[in-house]
This record gives sequence, structure tokens and C-alpha cells, in this order.
Amino acid sequence: MTHLVKIGNSHGIRIPKPLIEQAQLEGKDLQLQVVEGGLLITPKKGTREGWKEAIENTLRTHGKETLDQEWLNARLSTDDDLTW
Repeated sequence: MTHLVKIGNSHGIRIPKPLIEQAQLEGKDLQLQVVEGGLLITPKKGTREGWKEAIENTLRTHGKETLDQEWLNARLSTDDDLTW
């Protein structure tokens, strides 16, 4: 259990070390989100963090996507003959 403590013009909480370790929050920037009836504290993810692993996992699970040769080999056209 913890309590709000006054820190200057703001308030803060002291999170017990075992909870920080269990949630793997040590040394991480935190993101706060108001949820129904409380406050959710999560580690802030970096830009594209975990994308590489997610893509590799998807490729392992489903294999590589086949390319649509019909569209790739389609002739490029212009709209010169259209009336605007």
C-alpha cells in the first residue's frame, strides 16, 4: 500500500521496490493513463520498440507473403486521354 505525498506543487507516490521489480519498471520512463477507477502505470515504449520481433514472429508463424505479380507487372498508364 502507498499514499500520495506532496512534492512541491505536485503529488507523487512511493512504489515499493518489490512491485517495481515485479513489474520490471526499474530505470524506465513511465506512462500514466487514467482508467476507470484508477491510474495505470506502464513503461513508456520507444518508437517502434518490439516491431522487429513482432514481424519476425509473424513471418515464422505465417511465412512470407506472396507478391501479387498481376499488379506488379501491370503497365503504367497516364490520364492524358481523360477529359477534365
